[in-house]
Amino acid sequence: MKNFVIEPLKGFGEIPFGMSLDDAVKMLGSPNYYEELSDMEETGNRSIYYEYEDLETNIYFEGITKSVAACFETENHDAILYGTKAFDLNRAEVIELMRENGFKELEEEDEDGEHRISFEDALIDFFYDGDKMTAISWGVLVDDQGNII
Repeated sequence: MKNFVIEPLKGFGEIPFGMSLDDAVKMLGSPNYYEELSDMEETGNRSIYYEYEDLETNIYFEGITKSVAACFETENHDAILYGTKAFDLNRAEVIELMRENGFKELEEEDEDGEHRISFEDALIDFFYDGDKMTAISWGVLVDDQGNII
């Protein structure tokens, strides 16, 4: 993967939300680490976590019938958000950039020494340690059949 463009509600680079697990592996190769996070007995959910160290990115695949890309988490400092290197943005700049691009449902929270800025309407979270961005996580909702809701 050479394109590290974060597209809220759409995907990451060449991997759109809804891409099958098999197609993502064909594109990216095998992950450095993976884990099935299923809770089929209690909640009926199935989630598979793939970690790509060289991309500094994790992908979560959801769906029972078909597992599809449903969430990305990156620490890759080459990630671009709306034409800007995301990890160069301070808290105020992230909020301004997201608002300029039509997202308004802002929530902020401090937890365990980390500050989180969330835009619920974009399903995206920005994590900060002080003024330094440490990670970005964004996704979509997926049903049991692997369809984006």
